[in-house]
Amino acid sequence: MTPDVPSGAAAAPDGFDGRAERYEELRPLDANWWETFDALVRLGELRGLRVLEVGCGTGRLAHALEERERARVWAVDASPAMVARARALGVNARVARAEALPFKAGWFDAVVMRMALHLLDRPRALAQAERVIGPGGRVVIATEDPASFDHVWFTRYFPSVPAIDGARFPHVSGLRNELAAAGLPTIRIEELSQRRTISRERALDLIRSRAYSTFDLLPPAEYAEGLARAEAELPERLEYRFDWLLAAAAR
Repeated sequence: MTPDVPSGAAAAPDGFDGRAERYEELRPLDANWWETFDALVRLGELRGLRVLEVGCGTGRLAHALEERERARVWAVDASPAMVARARALGVNARVARAEALPFKAGWFDAVVMRMALHLLDRPRALAQAERVIGPGGRVVIATEDPASFDHVWFTRYFPSVPAIDGARFPHVSGLRNELAAAGLPTIRIEELSQRRTISRERALDLIRSRAYSTFDLLPPAEYAEGLARAEAELPERLEYRFDWLLAAAAR
């Protein structure tokens, strides 16, 4: 399989360094965040385990696993700025790429990736995740379901989004195949659909700040035109659906 993110993956460290300062502000720990967290813990049976989070961002998932689930957690991210913020939260984080994890084989009970898979060279990253889990270990993933990309709230302003993100995020069948190819054939996948509401002001802030990596991949003219349309057309409150794919895979 050819990696589907050469441009996005190459840009990720710099792009996410620039997002680190406002990352928590733009992605608050709301009821939906905690619902996803609880689903990952249940599906991966993560409580009390020795866990590696790959693509940890500012460390909130790793921190919650330690505080709430009594897990012993290590974390890595390709962005030095993100790792610095994770460390400030008390997370045992270091700068490293998912495709070259600096840990011994079989060192962890579980590897967790939340909204990271689309930024990685997945065959290499999943092979590394499989390498570092021990007997009985599992790889636990939360990723957005591309089956609903036509209904993403900002697609109406940026029509290239379904094609751009459809090439980056795995569908259910693709995710199963990739996990199996990495040596993780025992796979359980669940779907989680959430309702979300944001204000016009926050929606515009997300676009203007390019809070999502998708915005970095849009043609400049489409981004400018879409922002202008959003400024003219967004309602005061926006309700939308967000669909997750949650997976737990083992040897």
